[in-house]
Amino acid sequence: MPRRVEDVMTPDPVTLPEEATVVKAAKLMRDQGIGDVLVVSGDQLRGVVTDRDIVVRAVAEGRDTAATPLATLCTSDVITVGPEDDPEEVVRLMRDKAVRRIPVVVDGRPVGIVTLSDLAVEWAPASPMSDIAVTPPNA
Repeated sequence: MPRRVEDVMTPDPVTLPEEATVVKAAKLMRDQGIGDVLVVSGDQLRGVVTDRDIVVRAVAEGRDTAATPLATLCTSDVITVGPEDDPEEVVRLMRDKAVRRIPVVVDGRPVGIVTLSDLAVEWAPASPMSDIAVTPPNA
């Protein structure tokens, strides 16, 4: 069992500046095969935008996705952990806060992200959940 978050996190998370547009984030998610982008100001984490945020907060509301900056729709009250933290604390936070991903930060700078998939692969590599987690999108 991993002892630190850095043992299970995905390093070098995908980031975009808060002034980047929703359509830029959507294209990056498509091209990278991911479901979230960390929103930054300089090198500091400002929020998280997910594929669901784009659908619910932009598309469904009829926003112009080519002009809407990420800062206006990202989740800015973000729960974070550090690389030295205990992965079991991440599981507790995910359960308590009903989130599927938690950014890993050092001095406010994103250095990784821990997802539900990361934890499934680490703790239950032979489980069906782990199989789903490692299957590429559209496979």
